[in-house]
Amino acid sequence: MLTQRIRYAPLLDKVVTADEAATHIRDGMTVATSGFTPFGYPKRVPQALADRVRRTGEPMKLTLLTGASVGDQLDGALARAGIVDRRFPYQTNDDTRKSINQGAIKYQDLHLSHVAQEVRYGFFGDIDVAIIEAVAITEDGGIVPSTSVGNSPTFVQKAKKIIVELNLNQPSGLEGMHDVYIPADPPARQPIPLVHPSDRIGTPFIPTDPEKIQAVVITDIPDAPPADAPGDAVADTMAGHLVEFLRHEVKVGRLPSNLLPLQSGVGALANAVLRGLLDAGFDDLTMYSEVVQDSVLDLIDAGILKVASASSITFSGRVLTRFLSQLDKYRDKIILRPQEISNNPEIIRRLGVIAMNTAIEVDIYGNVNSTHVLGTNVMNGIGGSGDFARNAYLTIFTTRSIAKDGNITSIVPMVSHVDHTEHDVKVIVTEQGVADLRGLCPRERARRIISCCAHPDYRDMLSDYLERAEKAGGKHTPHILDEALGWHCAFLKWKTMKPMALQPSRKTG
Repeated sequence: MLTQRIRYAPLLDKVVTADEAATHIRDGMTVATSGFTPFGYPKRVPQALADRVRRTGEPMKLTLLTGASVGDQLDGALARAGIVDRRFPYQTNDDTRKSINQGAIKYQDLHLSHVAQEVRYGFFGDIDVAIIEAVAITEDGGIVPSTSVGNSPTFVQKAKKIIVELNLNQPSGLEGMHDVYIPADPPARQPIPLVHPSDRIGTPFIPTDPEKIQAVVITDIPDAPPADAPGDAVADTMAGHLVEFLRHEVKVGRLPSNLLPLQSGVGALANAVLRGLLDAGFDDLTMYSEVVQDSVLDLIDAGILKVASASSITFSGRVLTRFLSQLDKYRDKIILRPQEISNNPEIIRRLGVIAMNTAIEVDIYGNVNSTHVLGTNVMNGIGGSGDFARNAYLTIFTTRSIAKDGNITSIVPMVSHVDHTEHDVKVIVTEQGVADLRGLCPRERARRIISCCAHPDYRDMLSDYLERAEKAGGKHTPHILDEALGWHCAFLKWKTMKPMALQPSRKTG
C-alpha cells in the first residue's frame, strides 16, 4: 500500500503526475538531483520536462547539479532537449559529453567531496528545485534514498522546493542501508566521528522539512545498470601484478595482513582489479570507497570482505538482481553515505585507504591524465579519484599500456592534461608490470615506468626521448617540450629517423 511508503500522511495529498511536478521547473533555475553513477537518480520528472520543452518550444535553460553520473532518462533526455546550460560535477552520458565538447553545455569538473559544501557555501547560488528519488518517506517527512545517496542530503537542505520521485521498483528493504551525516560548516565544523568503515554516525534517512516538498511522483522505472563486463585477460594480468605488489607490502611490514580499507574507481578494469583479490589469500578486508561494484559483492559472498562503505551501488544487471533479492544479507555489510563523507579527505587519510583508480594516460614522471583525450575533449571527469589520490596511504593508478589496437601508447613523455600530479602518485600498474615510484627522483621514476609499465613496442622510443632530453640539459625533470607536447606526431618523425632495428613494431602483444 502507498501508505507504507508515504508514512507522513499530509504528503499523500501531494501525489501528482510527472507533468504536474515538472511545472515547478522554469527557465533559468538551478536544479539539483539525486543520483551517483546510474543509480538512485530521478527518471520520470526529467523526461516529462524534456517532453514539455520539445512539445511547446518554450525557452528553457537550467543549471544541473547531481551527485555524479546519472542515467539517460536524466542527463541524456535534458541534453537532447537542449535544456542544460551548465552541468556539475561529473557525467558519463554520450549526449551530454558531446554537448560539452561542442561547447553547448558549460561544464566544470569538480572533486566530488567538494560539491555539497560548496553548495552550502553558496558558490552555485540558490538551489531552486531538488528532485530526489526515494523508496519511502518517514513518519516525520524524512526522505529514504534508494540506491545512492550522493549530494542529496545537502540538496534537500538547501533547495527552495523539493520534488520526490517515489520509485516502487526500488524495494522498501533498502531502508536501513543508508547513513546520512551532514557536517557543520566552518567555523562551527567538528571532527567527523568515523573511525572504522563499519561505523554508522548519522540517520537512515535524509532529514527534511516536509513543507518544502511540493510534489510526490510515483514511478516504477528501474535504474540503468551497466552491462556485464566480459572476461579480460589483460585486466586479469594487471590484477595479478597488483596482488603480488600488495603481498610484498604485507611481507615487508608496510601493510597489515588484512591490508587497509580499499577504494576502487568505476569500470570494467577497476572491477577486474578487485576481482583479483578473490584468490589472493587475503581475509577480513574492508572497503571505504565511493562505489560498490560487482566484484565487491563477490568478495562479500566469499567471506573475504567484511564491510563496504560507499555512496552508491553500481552493479551490472545480473548482480543487481542478486543484491536486491538478498537485501537482508547485505544490509549490515554495505553502508551508503553522502559523498562528502564517503570521499572525505580527512577520513581517507585517517583510515589509511589504499586507493586504486584508472588512468587514460600516464607520463614517464608519474603525472596522470584521467579525464581528457588529447588535452581537449573531456571523457567523464575526475570524479572522486582526486579525493582519494591526494590523501590515500597508497595511491595506485592502473592503465593498459597501449590503446587503439596498439597504435597509441598510454605511457607518454608528458600527459596532455594533468589530473593527478606526480606528487600524489605512488604506484603505476599496467599489464606489463608494476612501477613503485616511492622515494625516486624524476629521472629514476621515468626509467622505472618505462622499464616496468611501457609496452615493449614503445620502450625504445620513450628511452630515446629521455636520453635526448637529458643531453639537452635537463638533469632534474628532462623534457624536450615541443616534442613532448606533440608526442603522437613526434612518433611518426622518430620512426623515420631511427634504424629499422630500433623501430617499434606494430603488433599489440
